[in-house]
Amino acid sequence: MTGPLSVALVGAGGIGGTYADVFDNLDDRLAVVCDLDPEIGVPVAQATSATFTDDYRLVSDVDAVIVATPPATHPEIALHFLRSGIPVLCEKPLAIDVSSAQAMAEESRRSGVALTMASKFRYVPDITAARHLVEGGTIGEIILYENTFASHVDMSQRWNSVSEISGGGVLIDNGTHSLDIARYLLGPIAQVLAVEGKRVQSVDVEDTARIFFTTEAGVSGTIDLSWSVNKERDSFIEIYGSEGTILVGWRRSAYRTAASDEWVQFGDGYNKMEAMSAQVDNFLRSLSGIEPLLIEAEDGIASVAVVEAAYASLNSPQWIPVQGGSDSDRVVA
Repeated sequence: MTGPLSVALVGAGGIGGTYADVFDNLDDRLAVVCDLDPEIGVPVAQATSATFTDDYRLVSDVDAVIVATPPATHPEIALHFLRSGIPVLCEKPLAIDVSSAQAMAEESRRSGVALTMASKFRYVPDITAARHLVEGGTIGEIILYENTFASHVDMSQRWNSVSEISGGGVLIDNGTHSLDIARYLLGPIAQVLAVEGKRVQSVDVEDTARIFFTTEAGVSGTIDLSWSVNKERDSFIEIYGSEGTILVGWRRSAYRTAASDEWVQFGDGYNKMEAMSAQVDNFLRSLSGIEPLLIEAEDGIASVAVVEAAYASLNSPQWIPVQGGSDSDRVVA
C-alpha cells in the first residue's frame, strides 16, 4: 500500500470518537464510520466527512479498519474483515477469552492479513523510555513493580459493567492495560492472583480489584484497579530495583539511582491523544511497509491469557499460572 490510506471505524461511541479525532493528526483518511446507533455514528461521520453505515458487513473498499466496539463483539467483526482481506486494529482486549483471540490470530496468519490489538500505553514515550532504563540496568536488578489505575467513574449506565458484553468488570477493563504494560516492561508473567475489593457501585461486576503477579524473571508486582476510589498519585507506575527507582507519572517521569540524591526527569507524562495517534500511525505505516508493526496478534493472545488467569484466581486462594498464549511482546520499541 502506498500513499494515504482510507480507514473504516466500526464503533463510534466512547473511544471510537477519540479514534475519529486522531485522523486530524494523520495524512490518512477516515472514509467510513459504522455504528448501530445513527444518533452516535452520523455526527462523527459528518464531522470527519466520512460515509455512515449501521452495518459493518456493508463496509468495503477501505485499506484498513479500526474495531472500537464492546469486547464481546470483537471476534465476529474482526474475523469478517480479516476474511475480506482488510487489516484490523482491534481495541483492547482482543477478545474476552483465549480461544476467541486464538481464532482471530489464526485467521490473520491463514489469510496473511494484519491484526493488532490497541494498547495505547505502549506508545507513551515515557513508558518506552522506562523500558530502556530497565533493560539498560540503570536501576539494577528489578525487584518490585507497582501500577495503579484507580479513579471514581460511575459505571451504572455503561456497557463496561455488563459482563456479557465486556467480559467482566474493572479487572478486564482497566486491567488489560495494566497487565499489558507490565508484560511490556518486565517480560512474560508467570502467575497471577486477583482479589476483589468491597463492591460499592450498583453493578454486577467487580468495581475494585487488586492483582498480584510474578514474572518469569522473578519480579513481584501489584496492580490496583478501581472505578470507585481515587488514589491520588502523581505516578501510575513505580519500578523498584536493587540500584534505584523509576517513577512513570501522569505529568512527569523520573528515576533516581541509589548512588544519587537527585531525581533525573526523562519524560513529560501521559498524553492520550498523542499515544493513540502514534498507535494508529504505526498500524497504518506498517501496512505501507514503512515500519514494523509493534504489537502482533500473538501479543493480544498473551494479554487475554493473563486476564483470563486473573479471573480464574479472583477471590480464590490459588495462584493461577498463565497459559494459552506466548509472550512475544518484547519487541524493540
